[in-house]
Amino acid sequence: MRQFYDAVIVGAGPAGASCAVWLAHLGLAPVLIEASGQVGGLAAHNPFPDDWIVAAPGVTGQEVAQRIGLSLTHAGVPLHCDAPAQEVVPCEGGIALAAGDARAPQWFHGRCLVIATGVRARGLPGHPPQARWPGVLIGPGSSIVAQDYAGLSVAVLGGGDNAFENFVYVRNRGARRVHLYARSVRAQQQWVQRAGRDGVSVGPYEVDPAARTVNGQPYDLILVFYGWEPQAGFADGLALARDARGYIQTDAATARTSLPDVYAIGEVANRAHPCVVTAMADGVVAAKDIQRRWERS
Repeated sequence: MRQFYDAVIVGAGPAGASCAVWLAHLGLAPVLIEASGQVGGLAAHNPFPDDWIVAAPGVTGQEVAQRIGLSLTHAGVPLHCDAPAQEVVPCEGGIALAAGDARAPQWFHGRCLVIATGVRARGLPGHPPQARWPGVLIGPGSSIVAQDYAGLSVAVLGGGDNAFENFVYVRNRGARRVHLYARSVRAQQQWVQRAGRDGVSVGPYEVDPAARTVNGQPYDLILVFYGWEPQAGFADGLALARDARGYIQTDAATARTSLPDVYAIGEVANRAHPCVVTAMADGVVAAKDIQRRWERS
């Protein structure tokens, strides 16, 4: 006899994990599906202290991810890692999700679906989202920290906080030459001031990732910080309402999407300023609405 869960939650970042833990503590039966081999979402790749979390000063993103894992264990939430979602279809009584190996997926059945798959770093315009080139690093995270910059020439692309923060970081790690290219500046003033003006260019520029050049100048490394885009391709067949940038539209009070029994939380829905705390709160919003609906049914 197949297991039928109260909620099938896709994505074990702060939003999805929070929703799962709350549902478990509320006496409901969630299951959590994660595409990667670890929980924590983007936090699992952040080696820096996340001082925006007021209850955990000095705690790194990676440590936050470890604590998320402990919370899931303590709550007894069934967790399936290395199980990328493949597709979701309606079934009797709710939804059915296929996850894992695309050739022989495992099916999970539940009364509702919670999409918490977050975002991925936006790549270079005009290229496929997953396109990669030697010496071109896309987005922030542990790969940026692991890189040795001593004696290298580095171009940093982007005008937001991540671009300016990492420009300062690379400059302090012994790079021979560091340039920041921003078509416009959107970063907080604290990062703009730390960066200064030396090596910062604001205005149009041209990138050739294969040749590793910016405006014709060659670099040993190009670091790209063009922000984020939602990732929930497995749910495309549901034709959920989305905004102009592709984020799933939801009701602010409940986290419900345009389809019954489908929720979207955290950064995939762009519901609040993106951070661990707001993502966790989003998970609670969905969990409480799911509880209310099942109590009335």
